[in-house]
Amino acid sequence: MSALTARGVGLLVAAVVLVGTGFRFAYPELTLLGAAAGIAVGYAVLTAARRPRLAVTRSADPDRVARGEPAVMTLTVRNAGRLRAASLVAEDRCGDRAVPVPLLRLRPGRDTTVSYDVPTARRGVVPVGPLRVTRRDPLGLVALARPYGDTVPVWVHPRVHPLNAVPTGAGRSLDGRVDRVPHGSITFDSLREYVVGDELRRVHWRTSARVGELMVRENVDTSLPRIVVLLDNRAAAHPERVAGVAESFESACEAAASVLVAAYRADLPVVLLLVAPEPDGPGAAGDGMAHAGGPLDRLAAVRLVDDDVLDAATARLRRERLGDTLVFLTGAGGRGGLGVVGALRAAYASVVVGVFGAAESTPAGAAGLVVIDAVDGAAFAAEWDGVRRW
Repeated sequence: MSALTARGVGLLVAAVVLVGTGFRFAYPELTLLGAAAGIAVGYAVLTAARRPRLAVTRSADPDRVARGEPAVMTLTVRNAGRLRAASLVAEDRCGDRAVPVPLLRLRPGRDTTVSYDVPTARRGVVPVGPLRVTRRDPLGLVALARPYGDTVPVWVHPRVHPLNAVPTGAGRSLDGRVDRVPHGSITFDSLREYVVGDELRRVHWRTSARVGELMVRENVDTSLPRIVVLLDNRAAAHPERVAGVAESFESACEAAASVLVAAYRADLPVVLLLVAPEPDGPGAAGDGMAHAGGPLDRLAAVRLVDDDVLDAATARLRRERLGDTLVFLTGAGGRGGLGVVGALRAAYASVVVGVFGAAESTPAGAAGLVVIDAVDGAAFAAEWDGVRRW
């Protein structure tokens, strides 16, 4: 981006006035001064337009951190030119702030390295870069800014609070019951007629006696608890703001991250869903830089959406039955939808609701749910471990 400085604008105006006055009143001296001023501006434009050859590389250590943990960005700028040393004004973009980068007398083939801390006080995706290099002419008439290098994202994940308890799974029995099992196992699936080659120890003699022919048990390796985390990212569910930030939503993100990590550590299947799909697409979170990451990256990038689609989200959960334990995390404004969530108990063996930022406690057992009222993610983890039934 090229722009005349205030000095350059003044000199250009003076050049036009001098040339016009010199021609109008036949003063060759004024015309000569105006022409010289115009030539100076043209020289400044040509000088600033010369593009320096710079190679920019950057790396974050680490590029994924929990909120509040340190992250350092290392930027290396190399003068890839062969003729002249570069004396430039440069700054790197790190989120909303600019970081100055010294490029004084950077000789051909040499490089300079700058390291600085990436702000991680808030959950989110911090875009770092590109490097913005401004080239000026010796007279200070023109400033030309160009970007160098790519933008590198740093994911700031929600804090994770350790959870000691995980839900139990559901497995079918021969009597049609639903049994709770804490870990995966070989469990009953169905009965079928005996065929030659079946092992006799798999024959279910009670059913065989009742139907008058040999019936064999079919077993499957199932019963692992399958957890579905539904994060309420509707703006209406988190009405309170502190300095523009919905703290109840930040706490809900911490609770979601804690459940996800606890499930991963226990080798349990878990899926993260959002109530309101974000504008980038169904189920997407954040901007395009964050799409390739996992659930924790999605939690780093997720934002509140002005869209009330809780009915559509619960209809999908009822239709697809993605697990046997549903964890719904919402704010004080989302308590009005607990009846809709409670209707999912027919499809999910356990429904746990976390409510954050409510001024008063949610009635115990509202809509037949296990309800955890918490002020933040740490309080949610403590209450979660105290749940005696799922």
